[in-house]
Amino acid sequence: MSTGMIIALIVIVAAVVVVAAALTLRARGGYGGRDLKRRFGPEYDRTLARHDGDAKAAERELTERVQRHGSLREQPLEPGRREELTARWTAAQERFVDAPREAVTEADRLLAELAALRGFPDDSHYEEQLAALSVHHADHVHGYRHVHRVARVGVSGQDGDRADTEEMREAMVEARALFEDLTAPPRRTEKTPASAATRTKAHKHESRGHLPWAFNRRQAKGS
Repeated sequence: MSTGMIIALIVIVAAVVVVAAALTLRARGGYGGRDLKRRFGPEYDRTLARHDGDAKAAERELTERVQRHGSLREQPLEPGRREELTARWTAAQERFVDAPREAVTEADRLLAELAALRGFPDDSHYEEQLAALSVHHADHVHGYRHVHRVARVGVSGQDGDRADTEEMREAMVEARALFEDLTAPPRRTEKTPASAATRTKAHKHESRGHLPWAFNRRQAKGS
């Protein structure tokens, strides 16, 4: 075999090894910075800030999240359970006027319960639950992080300061986006004409869901 042929074979083998390694890394969740930015959006920026601008460290953390939770399949919610959770969330919003801290605590509890019902790790493993949510609901996961932190501010043995009413309100608003994301009915693959009764019921539900919060109508009391 000529020297030229040997060199050509070496080059081909090396190319095959490189391609195989790249495919293996991709299958295991190896993503470039651009892929991670596109997938995580604002969560990428928050992770980068937490690592003091160290892109390699931030991307390593986000890649590990995808490796651990990327294959998770969210479980559907039964319609009855969806209605129950929505009613509890509405009650928590209304309670904010007179008892903002209790409302925030209930919102935190509801998100943890809802996430577990959808197939995410349960709230006994909060950090893993949050990481899994960030992989599949990156745009709104910070709402859970915010309301969870605010719900625990001032609790004995934790942060000494208590969140003010405005911060609690902001946490509730952010958390609501994730709640709505997790309770959204599955998208239909085919469009079917809805009956007049169905359209009327849906319209009433939508209108009720977008009513201004009670604490926007009058000042919430301090906790």
